[in-house]
Amino acid sequence: MGARIVALMIKEFLSLLKDKKSRVVVVVPPILQLIVFGYAATFDLSHVPYAVYNEDGGAPAQDLLAGFRGSQNFLESAFITHEEQIRPLIDNKKVLMVVHLGPTFSRDLLSGAPASLQVIIDGRNSNTAMLALNYANSIVGSFNEEWTKEHGLSGPPARLVARAWFNPNLESRWFIVPGIVGLLTLVVTMLVTALSVAREREQGTFDQLLVTPFRPVEILIGKALPGFIIGTFEATVITLMAVFWFKVPLLGSVITLYAGIALFLLSAIGVGLMISSLAVTQQQGLLGAFLFLVPAIILSGFTTPIANMPQVIQDITLLNPMRYFMVVLRGIFLEGAPFHILISQLWPMAVIGVVNLALAGWLFRHRMY
Repeated sequence: MGARIVALMIKEFLSLLKDKKSRVVVVVPPILQLIVFGYAATFDLSHVPYAVYNEDGGAPAQDLLAGFRGSQNFLESAFITHEEQIRPLIDNKKVLMVVHLGPTFSRDLLSGAPASLQVIIDGRNSNTAMLALNYANSIVGSFNEEWTKEHGLSGPPARLVARAWFNPNLESRWFIVPGIVGLLTLVVTMLVTALSVAREREQGTFDQLLVTPFRPVEILIGKALPGFIIGTFEATVITLMAVFWFKVPLLGSVITLYAGIALFLLSAIGVGLMISSLAVTQQQGLLGAFLFLVPAIILSGFTTPIANMPQVIQDITLLNPMRYFMVVLRGIFLEGAPFHILISQLWPMAVIGVVNLALAGWLFRHRMY
């Protein structure tokens, strides 16, 4: 039995890799996607265009504006002299934010009275607006601290000092890139397995398998193992790039990481083989793979927290293996979570994988005979 499965695996690899286009599809796109996602998919903002409406020519006002001009998060794109200029700039998206200093800003500060600063922000993209507002608050807070020291003021009775655990610099890339390991591994594994049987049917070689001494379970294993090996290879390459290219820390155990990868691949291969056993053509297999991939990624917590979803949707995500794998990846990369803490995320992937492979085997036998 073992020799027959190995022979079938070799056949699968040869049929997959003999075509130059297939070899390129397996290796090149995941690496390119990782680079694109790693640099483009970020929650950080830089060079936010803003305008200044300064009605105060005093030195304190200039010192505060210098904080904005010296920040890499902001880019001064316009200087306003009349209030009527504000609306067109924001309406036409020329600037995201307008910093307005009233005519008494410096005088109020020097007299010890509270000085008001107005920030007008484009709220059409609420996430971007909140990030820009947080950056502005940080600059104003730094200005307040310096002003308090220079003028010998006691300052506020309490000062908030924030310390971020697991991601001290709050770099969104540290959050996104580990998730990309799971995303791209799922995509490649699904495509390889979802097209395997469909390719045999389309090329007319599936009937030849029926007259061989292979049993259905041997054919199923022979179809599953190449996807498992390719998926493990892809996950390894992407993990190495995440650590050495994007400098994302890998704090946890590599053994725990590969245990999670193995269980995740088990569940993904089961889904892929179910799709492949139902598909008659490669086009149908490809369509079935993408019908699974899109909701699996959206409902995984890759970008949107599952806790923010409606309760019904949260219950549906319990059937999604990528939901658990996201927790495993980020726990191992950023938290250094040990194996026993992640058991609650590992065993559901094992159950999903066993059920999917059993259903795939049942469908495979019924489609064969």
